[in-house]
Amino acid sequence: VLGLVQLQLPTVATPDDLAAQTQTICGMVAKARRNLPTMDLVVFPEYALHGLSMDTNPEIMCRLDGPEVSAFSAACKENNIWGCFSIMELNPHGNPYNSGIILDNHGNLKLYYRKLHPWVPVEPWEPGNLGIPVCEGPNGSTIALIICHDGMFPEMARECAYKGADIMLRTAGYTAPIRHAWHITNQANAFCNLMYTASVCMCGSDGTFDSMGEGAIVNFDGVPLVMGNGRPNEIITAEVRPKLVQEARRHWSVENNIYQFGHRGYVAVKGGAQDCPYTYMQDMVNGAYRLPWEDEVVYTDGTSCGFPTPTRTYQGVPLTETATT
Repeated sequence: VLGLVQLQLPTVATPDDLAAQTQTICGMVAKARRNLPTMDLVVFPEYALHGLSMDTNPEIMCRLDGPEVSAFSAACKENNIWGCFSIMELNPHGNPYNSGIILDNHGNLKLYYRKLHPWVPVEPWEPGNLGIPVCEGPNGSTIALIICHDGMFPEMARECAYKGADIMLRTAGYTAPIRHAWHITNQANAFCNLMYTASVCMCGSDGTFDSMGEGAIVNFDGVPLVMGNGRPNEIITAEVRPKLVQEARRHWSVENNIYQFGHRGYVAVKGGAQDCPYTYMQDMVNGAYRLPWEDEVVYTDGTSCGFPTPTRTYQGVPLTETATT
């Protein structure tokens, strides 16, 4: 049983604001438990803790071992519920990461993800470098987490499914102009991968931006089970059954797309063709990804949104950093 929190968009500029918003989120964890005693996992949207200011001030950035995550851990344990949370994570090697975590009902860290595709040119976050992890979730589920703009790339959902996820969470801070794309990608990501998608945005206004809420839980056949609205702090809920995903992935013939992608034309040739006919995949692996119109792309850094031109090149995971620090 999933609960998606259409959390009221906050304004967070100081450490005191951050502490107050941490307590607001912990209070919503308790509300989720009171709201539905059978709820297994409560999901908070991207920017739930920091708001949409894109402020990279180190004083309000978080660490995995910091007080904010400790408070979320205690809230999950006290309320006997799993939780998915968003933090802007301090990065001593460059810009902060836009990170997401899943904690179990004992407060233990089960999944840690850094957003692979920041919403450029608007977001200043360092590109994620931990890949797309999955974790064992409650009641026999396997869960993946992606963040906001990640979901506009079908490769992201495919990777989640390929690694075994039967539920893909997508947390976001999106505003209303993205509504149509939000709906169709949540549904396509589900159907193309025989996977439940559970997605939620921030909600309401902070006086500058207006987030849309729009919590959505979509069945593995692409049909929405429940659709949210623009009401702040409402928790959208539905029951999903991972065993039905597991059955479909094994027993569907037509439209078993996640299998057929790697076994083209298995009626004609034994096991299907298992090559990689996709030029863009081969080019990306070889560090040669280049569009036919590459030199004509106008926006290639964040200067249009007030960010300085970057000078560092991407280095992946620094030698002094591990996936747990």
